[in-house]
Parts: sequence; structure tokens; C-alpha cells
Amino acid sequence: MDKGTLKKAATGGGKWFLPVLAFFFAACLGMVLEKPLVTLHRVTASPRSLTQVDLLLDIEVKNPNRFDITLASFEYTVFLKGETIGSGSLEKELLVPAAATTRLQAPVTAGFKDLGAILAAVLAGGDKPPYAFEGKATIATSFGSREFTFSREEGRPRKEP
Repeated sequence: MDKGTLKKAATGGGKWFLPVLAFFFAACLGMVLEKPLVTLHRVTASPRSLTQVDLLLDIEVKNPNRFDITLASFEYTVFLKGETIGSGSLEKELLVPAAATTRLQAPVTAGFKDLGAILAAVLAGGDKPPYAFEGKATIATSFGSREFTFSREEGRPRKEP
């Protein structure tokens, strides 16, 4: 082969190098990226009006990965005894450092029609009312992004179908 043919082959191959490399990293992200653990620790209620109450969810996000992740989106719904009492989303991104835990506060507004179930559950006895917390989030890393779901019931993981 002459030098011209080698040069054409080298430059032609260079056109495919970056797309192939990007595809490789995106494919590996699913194998490398571990899903963060999302835990609801506490719910604080404060009256907003005669018909609504603001709930503040104290949430912990644990990053089991060896690299930083960013929660680019975070949407959640809170259930009590199987009934939806509120939902919300975070409006700004949240950085979770490598192998670390970050706490965040997530607001939810619930109406009194939803609070009847809360009062009934609390008055029925038991230390904790039967709640569930679920949602979805998008993780962004330097390798790409990925969406995951989370689901917890009374502080334990829910059985996912």
C-alpha cells in the first residue's frame, strides 16, 4: 500500500471513531451505573389554609457509585392507604457525590379531601400510618444519562411488579 491509501484509510476511520466510542460509553453506562437508593425519612405537615396542608418530605439519596451523579429530574408521588395524597417534583438539579448520601426536602400540597385518609390512618393506631412513596428520576453523569424508578413502602422497598 502506498502512503496515500494509508492516509485515506486513517482519516476515513477517524470519522467513525467518536460515534463508536460514544455508543460504547452509553452501552456501558447501564452496566457500570448502580441505581441510587431513595429513602423517605420523615414527613412534616404544616397547615396552609382551612382546606390545604403543606407536607415537607425529608428524603435521602444514597449514591453507591464511584463517581458523582446529578439528579437532573426527580418526580414523586405519596400514597396513604393506597390513596394518592400528593405529588411533586424538584425544580433544580441536585449533585450527589460519589459514595455519599445527600438529603433533600421535597414539598407536597395535600387538600383536606386527601387528609381524611391520613387522619383515619393515624387515629386507627399503630406507630406509623401505612404510606408509600414512589416516582422516577433521571441521573446525569459524565458518561451519559439514565432514568430509573424508585418505590418505598413504610420505609422498606415496595415489591415491584
